[in-house]
Amino acid sequence: MQRWRGLEDIPEDWGRSVVTIGSYDGVHRGHQLIIGRAVARARELGVPAVVVTFDPHPSEVVRPGSHPPVLATHQRRAELMAGLGVDAVLILPFTAEFSRLTPADFVVKVLVDKLHARVVVEGPNFRFGHKAAGNVAFLRELGTTYDYEVEVIDLYERGEAGGGEPFSSTLVRRLVAEGDVAGAMEVLGRPHRVEGVVVRGAQRGRELGFPTANLETPPHTAIPADGVYAGWLTARGEAMPAAISVGTNPQFDGTERTVEAYAIDRVGLDLYGLHVEVDFLAYLRGQEKFDSIEALLERMAADVKRARELVEEHGSH
Repeated sequence: MQRWRGLEDIPEDWGRSVVTIGSYDGVHRGHQLIIGRAVARARELGVPAVVVTFDPHPSEVVRPGSHPPVLATHQRRAELMAGLGVDAVLILPFTAEFSRLTPADFVVKVLVDKLHARVVVEGPNFRFGHKAAGNVAFLRELGTTYDYEVEVIDLYERGEAGGGEPFSSTLVRRLVAEGDVAGAMEVLGRPHRVEGVVVRGAQRGRELGFPTANLETPPHTAIPADGVYAGWLTARGEAMPAAISVGTNPQFDGTERTVEAYAIDRVGLDLYGLHVEVDFLAYLRGQEKFDSIEALLERMAADVKRARELVEEHGSH
């Protein structure tokens, strides 16, 4: 899959293509539906499928300080999109100048002049251009002038019989923030992932017999609510069952919020300096302060036992 950063990266001889545009943070099941349709149309027409996305999130430029929690890095999004059959991802640097493009100018500069769109596939709530003034009706109207068609795909709805909230990144962020990682997994179609580099922490886990990988996460990462979780720690391409702790470590009066993962039944792991991934499968309990270290150790052993059982029940990762 090709990855372009900015319009100037697009090859000069790029032909017609099927395009979909959006932040696509998380590449959840609603996104998968839209992207999957774009890929299917591209295959039908014998042209490439292109996803256009933005960096940073447009809200950070339009309203500084409002950057939403990030569900997936751009690298992770690209990997997920490649898995869906996307041929190219265009990451547009979202600047103040770019934000001032009118909807018509956006269509001409991006879809017409550079990507030569044959079909544009979007969700019903797609907005674009200065002050988000453009919508799918206007996009379709411009298509009659610039020779592209527009397909609008309804998003999946969460809940029984299609009831509940439509799948959205906002919904996933809320579920993650509440610690409802099972609900987030339902919308994403896979466990929520937090990535980072393993750094040295207080090393209390090692002293207690449960050595943990302490992650230094990228800015704005969507981190689940404080608590203990079951999931996986992936390092060097190997996914290991894990018990995961998120919080300030109240037992030791900590103040800094951390994400730490204990690889169950693994001895002598040295992960310092490695980029690792932590996938959240299930919430076990909230953060607690115990009356003694012995009580803490007893609970940690129970957490590890339960985490092992849940990962085994879920099957291979």
